[in-house]
Amino acid sequence: MNTLTRIDTHVFNVSPKTNWVFIAVTDSDGAVGWGEASLIGWEPMLVAATAHLAPDWLGLSLDDAASHLRVSPQSPGGLVGNTVTSAVLQAVASLLVQARGVQPTSVLGPIQRAQVALYANINRATRLRTPEGFVATARRAQAQGFSAFKAAPFDGLTPALCGTPDGQARIRHGVACMLALREALGPTARLMVDCHWRFDEAHALQALQALAPARLHWFECPIAETHAHWAATRRLRAAANAQGVLLAAAETQVGLAAFQTLFDEGLYDVVMPDVKYCGGPWEMLRIAERAAAQGVQFSPHNPSGPVCSWHSLLAAAVAPACDMLEIQFDESPLYDSVQAGPSLAMEGGQLPVPVQAGSVLGVQTAVLAAHPYQAVPPGIETRLNR
Repeated sequence: MNTLTRIDTHVFNVSPKTNWVFIAVTDSDGAVGWGEASLIGWEPMLVAATAHLAPDWLGLSLDDAASHLRVSPQSPGGLVGNTVTSAVLQAVASLLVQARGVQPTSVLGPIQRAQVALYANINRATRLRTPEGFVATARRAQAQGFSAFKAAPFDGLTPALCGTPDGQARIRHGVACMLALREALGPTARLMVDCHWRFDEAHALQALQALAPARLHWFECPIAETHAHWAATRRLRAAANAQGVLLAAAETQVGLAAFQTLFDEGLYDVVMPDVKYCGGPWEMLRIAERAAAQGVQFSPHNPSGPVCSWHSLLAAAVAPACDMLEIQFDESPLYDSVQAGPSLAMEGGQLPVPVQAGSVLGVQTAVLAAHPYQAVPPGIETRLNR
């Protein structure tokens, strides 16, 4: 059985706001598997964590790596360490595909669907942060075949600001953007809003009610996902459901046990595990299976690079049910140019699942080298939890 011989981290700058972090794992046959570990603003820590963890993993067989590497919310390395572990497990899955010469999904389980429905996250492609700017981006996405769209228009809002005149203006602006999207996209488009935990309960309810004419499909991450907010989350879920809206969250949760707590507490209609954080592709499937058993929808979080898209697509193809897969729409042309091997080509708002034996998504290392790490602003998760 092939063993892990090398683990390398590559930080790839794609925009003034974004670096993608890819981890390349080489095995004893010289094959390379790629995983994604993007975590905005934490790139130097990801590089350091990879260097710290890799010596414990080198020499493991592919099967042992797949079965023994685990994530935990209690890990001393926190989300950074768990992200590195998740990325290495993605890469190990690709190495197993190459070593066995099988279809890409075969190392995860039986394929359940030949195509996976997509929705366009239009947030980072929208530079003009006005109703007109969001509409222009959405119309470009619609012209490319998308029929489901997500925006995050509550820029600069925090729970502490919600009740202030500035906060109220930001809420009104965000609502206006979403209402403009509904008017422009028509009555049949699926429309989601991502709140990035910027609200307190009272003002999340205010925004939800103001958004009623937008006829949202889901209301995402309105308040912090902590024990102290569970009762408020249940109340917001009830209010959303009364409007015919789903409550979605859980993009940074780590491991099946954390998701099981969310299921037990009845917090969300939709969970959004991210293959970069939740524990890699096998753990994502365990979460999807448990979600299906609990009557909760599974919709992978995937607002980053093509390596994450590849592994998310494979997991979504094998999961017992999958509502939609997120794609970051048109943030950078580097999304396409950095890919090597089979392409991620959308057809009619869906991604076909790759079936060629032994095929994996690779990365153009010359393109990586041409766009090295640049410091970027921290993500909203960091700003809200300092």
